[in-house]
Amino acid sequence: MSDQIKHECGIALIRLRKPLEYYKEKYGSWTYGIQKLYLIMEKQHNRGQDGAGVASVKIDLAPGKRYFDRYRSNQSTPIKDVFDNIRQGIAHADKSLVTDPSWAKENVNFAGELYLGHLRYGTFGNHSIDFVHPVMRANNWRSRSLVLAGNFNLTNVDELFNRLVELGQHPKDFTDTVTILEMMGFFLDEENQMLFRKYKNEGFNNKEISKLIESNLDVRKVLEIATKDFDGGYALAGLIGHGDAFVARDPWGIRPANYYIDDEIVVVASERAVIQTVMNVPAAEVHQVKPGTALIIRKNGDVSLEPIRVPQERKSCSFERIYFSRGTDKNIYLERKGLGAGVVNQVLKAVDYNLKNTVFSFIPNTAETAFYGLVEGVEKYMAEQKKQQIIEANGNITQEKLIEIISERPRIEKIAVKDVKLRTFITQDENRDDMVAHVYDITYGTVNAGVDNLVIIDDSIVRGTTLRQSILRMLDRLNPKKIVVVSSAPQIRYPDCYGIDMTKMGDFIAFTAAIELLKDAGKTDVIDDVYQRCKAQQYLPKEEIINHVKDIYRPFTDEQISAKIAEILRPADMKADLEIVYQTVEGLHEACPNDLGDWYFTGNYPTDGGNRVVNTAFINFIEGVNKRAY
Repeated sequence: MSDQIKHECGIALIRLRKPLEYYKEKYGSWTYGIQKLYLIMEKQHNRGQDGAGVASVKIDLAPGKRYFDRYRSNQSTPIKDVFDNIRQGIAHADKSLVTDPSWAKENVNFAGELYLGHLRYGTFGNHSIDFVHPVMRANNWRSRSLVLAGNFNLTNVDELFNRLVELGQHPKDFTDTVTILEMMGFFLDEENQMLFRKYKNEGFNNKEISKLIESNLDVRKVLEIATKDFDGGYALAGLIGHGDAFVARDPWGIRPANYYIDDEIVVVASERAVIQTVMNVPAAEVHQVKPGTALIIRKNGDVSLEPIRVPQERKSCSFERIYFSRGTDKNIYLERKGLGAGVVNQVLKAVDYNLKNTVFSFIPNTAETAFYGLVEGVEKYMAEQKKQQIIEANGNITQEKLIEIISERPRIEKIAVKDVKLRTFITQDENRDDMVAHVYDITYGTVNAGVDNLVIIDDSIVRGTTLRQSILRMLDRLNPKKIVVVSSAPQIRYPDCYGIDMTKMGDFIAFTAAIELLKDAGKTDVIDDVYQRCKAQQYLPKEEIINHVKDIYRPFTDEQISAKIAEILRPADMKADLEIVYQTVEGLHEACPNDLGDWYFTGNYPTDGGNRVVNTAFINFIEGVNKRAY
């Protein structure tokens, strides 16, 4: 993606179902769980580079022994920092005893049966260590202690915050992380208290009651009550101090969660392919936590899948398929190729079907798979053209001409090269624009000057800043006749509120283009009307709000908006013709039929809070308020 955006975080959970001695005997070390956790987190490093954290629980330690361990980092290489800390603890232990699993469990940090890891992308604001997961709510009762990590964004934090206040709490911060932790913690306390009263009435003493609570805690009920009013996308993973654990997924399946279970281990991760690789298992053995469902792992190692919310129409995030997830997953790889194939007809039209004088390439590196799909689609078109030429020759064709026909193929070149190290040097000083222009370099001699078209595919175009400041200028140095920039994703028109760093209307080049088209057409009354209608429902309950911002785009075709985007992004000194081609929403769903979350393209939000967010974002744009819309 040429426009870098931050996105969903990554979760990793490990539950060892055997004693540590088992792993020492079979795998040579009791650190088997730590090693698997490290691999899962490292292979999901694409999901978060602002921070990382790990927590562990040691089950059934004697009182006075530390059963919770946690370490978090917001250093430049947070995963390395976290696991260096864990390894140092092991290295500094008594060398003659550290290999003994029983001794290690009582004396070495992170020598436990339960592990929770998190990778953070700070989509908004504060990058301090306090905002790095896992977050913790400690208590002297193990069954009341909670560690939580997640991939989530809620649209109604204000409502949930007020509910906590009404319950008598005084939350320390106004964030969805604190709100979710305190909401979960409150109802975990309530469940503990209910069981305490029950067993007290039955005549048990307090020490006996603690053990009974740990054996009978209803985690499903806690999750059901705590998440009842959540509006947003979430995959929440938690450890409870006595040894229960859970992973809960939102009712629309917006945020991903996958799991694998055998008699030795339970593994949960954000991405399926990561589990396949780390555990060396086929895709059929890795399953998704279903929407509105919680995977619950009991202290004794039993595992169940329990409904906690009524499942809604599945609206899993299509950006996972387009960009965020690792492309090593079989389905994601094929879907990305399908996205590239889906724009072939538009690309052929853009180059006037002149493939002899057209060079194809991609913007490194996440668009590479879509590029393969585009090229395969062009090859299919060319194969059909070759067949027609041969048929029309009716056998009257020379060997030389036949070889010429069958030798034709798409012209593929490595055009754009990204200078990664250069990007780290760029600052916010007065020379920034000039520096940004050199983030990408080009391969000279690949294009016939003044003759060839140059087709470059990207996986999405959000703001277009890098295109305008760097890529188009660099490509123009090759002197192509025409540059066609292709987005394998549709036009991004609306803010996200479920985990992606896309929240301000003014950041979307498609929105800017629509506003400019309205002004060009003398239809500024449409802008004013939408603003007034958004303001009129600003304080309504989220369930009553309608997305009026759709009316900004309604007067124009996709092609008109794309043409205006090209006009806006075109550098003043650019010589080549420029056309920008976008995937259609229909093409997106054809390529990714099982992941229909498309609100950033269509404005069709799966939750009521999404409509409130988009209207607020539009109001902020009109009023010049530069802040997130929720």
